[in-house]
Amino acid sequence: MTIDELRKTKRIAILAPVAWRTPPRQYGAWETVASNITEGLVKRGWNVTLFATADSITRARLHSIIERGYEETPGEDAKVVECLHIAELMEHAADFDLIHNNYDFLPLTYSRLIKTPILTTIHGFSSDRIRRVYHKYKNDSFFVSISNADRDPELPYLATVYNGIDISNITFRPEPGDKLLFLGRIHPDKGVHLAIEVAKRARMKLLIAGIIQDRAYFDLLIQPHIDGRFVEYIGPIGPAERDAAFKVAYALLHLNELPERFGLVLAEANAAGIPVIAYDRGSCREVIAAGETGFLVNSVEEAAAAVSKVGTLNRAACRSRVEQHFSIDRMVGGYEAVYAEIFRRIA
Repeated sequence: MTIDELRKTKRIAILAPVAWRTPPRQYGAWETVASNITEGLVKRGWNVTLFATADSITRARLHSIIERGYEETPGEDAKVVECLHIAELMEHAADFDLIHNNYDFLPLTYSRLIKTPILTTIHGFSSDRIRRVYHKYKNDSFFVSISNADRDPELPYLATVYNGIDISNITFRPEPGDKLLFLGRIHPDKGVHLAIEVAKRARMKLLIAGIIQDRAYFDLLIQPHIDGRFVEYIGPIGPAERDAAFKVAYALLHLNELPERFGLVLAEANAAGIPVIAYDRGSCREVIAAGETGFLVNSVEEAAAAVSKVGTLNRAACRSRVEQHFSIDRMVGGYEAVYAEIFRRIA
């Protein structure tokens, strides 16, 4: 069948996480991607049902059993919520021709109990321990990676489909701001303390935005430097606040202590025309074109030196690369090809 025929005849269920609303108000990378996939498919004419929280916003059919994200509901039990949410879809699996799982490994445990094929986008391995589940069900689900760097050698991937971002709500900034920017989770893995050190070496103000995921880390290594003058923390931000932060940004610092899986913020910053200085770990070299849309470094010293070279980069080229490789349209086109291959294999 052609893609047009598949759009007209196949019913797709998108399984989103329920930590946050889909799309999230502020933080929520997986919910963001699930939303972008859903809305992109609907725009192309697919029959899509989104399984997400009841307060989610979508043009697809919305199927919910969870009122609000468990991270937004004090006292909620995350394990109970995710079991109810995933089971709800699996109990309706026969209503769909394909389940597109964006909820990690737990849905795989249903794959031998239902007839509907499952496509799992692996948004990252949070722990090596969960690989046991993927390995057990590696022949019972189809898999897509979000970068070539973040792959398990034992899994039979159909493709790598890069995450796509909504460029329409990111304003291109042809003129640079005067601040360095960190945007992400406040956690040791994200290297916020390293961003502070780089900013001090470069003698530039650092703006920090994101949720505090490790309070002890924040209190010990981040809070003492926050003075509002050289280091400022503005908390979690949504799309509108992010756009305002991009307006004043000279460059984005992304000094991950662990290999990056994809890095939505890298593409988001580039979409605004902001070059990125990132550790050369994981997928960063796939998202950032070294010497064109940012610099890949291996130390704080190299990162600080790269700040002085940011002015040599073409901000329009940063935006153009995102439009070519990391748009919603490009991502959805990749998933349409994967869907077609799945339906060909099960026909």
